Amino acid sequence: MMKDKLHLLIIAFIIVGVIATGCSISFKTEGGGGNDGGVYISANKGSTWQQKVLIPTTAGRPGNFATLDTNALIMDPADEKAVYFGSFENGLFYTYDGGENWQIAKTLGKISVKAIAVDPSSKCIIYAASKNKVFKSTDCNRSWSQVYFDNDANTEINTIAIDHYNTLTLYIGTSRGEIIKSSNRGISWQTISRFDDDVEKIVINRDDSRIIFVATAKKGIHRSQDGGANWENLKEKLADFKDSLKFRDLVIIEAEKNSLILATSYGLLKSADNGDNWSRLELITPEKEATINSVAVNPKDSTEIYYITNTTFYHSLDNGQNWITKKLPTTRAGRKLLIDPENPNIIYLGAIKVK
Repeated sequence: MMKDKLHLLIIAFIIVGVIATGCSISFKTEGGGGNDGGVYISANKGSTWQQKVLIPTTAGRPGNFATLDTNALIMDPADEKAVYFGSFENGLFYTYDGGENWQIAKTLGKISVKAIAVDPSSKCIIYAASKNKVFKSTDCNRSWSQVYFDNDANTEINTIAIDHYNTLTLYIGTSRGEIIKSSNRGISWQTISRFDDDVEKIVINRDDSRIIFVATAKKGIHRSQDGGANWENLKEKLADFKDSLKFRDLVIIEAEKNSLILATSYGLLKSADNGDNWSRLELITPEKEATINSVAVNPKDSTEIYYITNTTFYHSLDNGQNWITKKLPTTRAGRKLLIDPENPNIIYLGAIKVK
């Protein structure tokens, strides 16, 4: 109850501020684009969808971000109603009411937001990566400060992960191949490992935060079991699966201890022992034609798996033995999937134009 009241107060404060200033909303768009971007939400596990892109502004003149592509889409780990949308060259958007109303992180500016992370112990501490920089807010998106800058302007920060056991600790992964760690919420940093490939995603085991997985673009998954001090490449454990080193997505299965699903150019692979052994999930399409862009698993039922491709939404109720297929609710390609952990009927979908 207190959490809901806090959200209402924050939203009311922001709306009043916008009305008082009377500002308008405009976005940079590429190649026309149309109005079928932004975020889609399903309340029935993907059977039907609604586009949710409303930005309250002056009375009678609501804005929206329906023209924008999804660059990042994440949920506050401590609050399922708080969702963050990172755009290309148009900044960061956030909602505190499950997508009914969105706001713009105005002081962050119109930048491309590639990665976002919210501190599990404090919802007002947020990190956002843009190109070679990381920004931090400690006041629920009202103000931002730069906490990391890479000397190489061509290097991008692709991913951010926060240690849920010790939230002072965070990790970033770069396109140059480094894992860079901060032990004090971004005040100082040290490189703890270098991989000879783009680091695409960092995933931390939910039961033991010393176990960290790093996904590289084309050279497989790496695992640390001691908080990043030592690393092993899991490519030999994936050797039976052709093209399994070409990364698409990696997710922890919350309902099963030490389990994860890996999407690669091969298809979908599942491990029940932190990556030591892998098994294939049967797909309808041939593996090499799947083009999986994002995967999600019901946090309360590990047999319920979802994934999206450029055109199609897939849903399995039996651990991948059978699949329900539906056309995406947009002409754009599926980009990101999120499932509400409190009500798994609710699914968020972000999309991107295929160029």
